[in-house]
Amino acid sequence: MKNKFGKIRSIDDAMAHIDDGCRIMIAGFGGHGSPFDLCEEIIKKNVRDLTIISVDAGDPDLGPDHIIANGQCKKLITSHIGATKAAGELLNAGELEVEFCSQGTLAERIRAGGVGLGGILTDVGTGTMIEYDKKKVTVDGTEYLLETPLRADVAILQAEKADEYGNLTYKGTSRGLNPLMARAADLTIAVAKEIVPMGDIDPELVITPGAFVDIIIQERSDWTWPWQ
Repeated sequence: MKNKFGKIRSIDDAMAHIDDGCRIMIAGFGGHGSPFDLCEEIIKKNVRDLTIISVDAGDPDLGPDHIIANGQCKKLITSHIGATKAAGELLNAGELEVEFCSQGTLAERIRAGGVGLGGILTDVGTGTMIEYDKKKVTVDGTEYLLETPLRADVAILQAEKADEYGNLTYKGTSRGLNPLMARAADLTIAVAKEIVPMGDIDPELVITPGAFVDIIIQERSDWTWPWQ
C-alpha cells in the first residue's frame, strides 16, 4: 500500500518517540483495545521512570502489567489495580506511586486534556480521602472537587481498522478510552489489525479522525490474543 501521508511506520520508528521519563497513555479496557505489540517493545527497550495513564494496571502478565512488573513505571494514574499482583506489591513496597480516581472521572480528565479545558468539577469523592489536597468549588450550593486535566507525551492504542491517513474504527469495548486518549497526547500511535486505503472506511463509521493520529503500525500477524 502507498504511504502517501507518511503515517504508516515501523514499530522501531514508533519506539523512537518513547524514552526514559515519558508520560504514556495506554489505551484499552480489560485487555481489549490495548496495544500489546507496543507494550512488549517498551519492555524490550527497557525505558524507565515512566508515568502511565491507563484505565487499569492491565490483566496479569499482559500489557501494562508487564511494564509495571518490570519496574519501568514510577507513577500510575488509574482507576483499578486489583487484577494485577505486581502493581499492588510495588505500591505497598513504596516503589510505585499510584493516583486513583474513579473510572468516569479518569475518562473526563483525559477528555478535558484533549479539548483544552482547565479541569472538571465532580462530586465523586467528596467527603472521602479522594478530596485530600484538591481544590473545591461551590456551584449553586453544591460542593465539587476540581479534577485537573490529563495529557501525555505519547498515547498508544489498538484499533480494529485504520486507513492510511489514520482514521480509526474499534470493536466493542476496545473503544473504551481509546478515542479520548488519541486527542490528549502530543503524539498518538495506533496499532491496527488492518490498514486500508484512504476512502475504504465509511466516514460514518470513523470513531477517531486521522487528524489525531500521528503513526500507524500494522499489528503483528503472529500475535495470539488471550481470549482466542
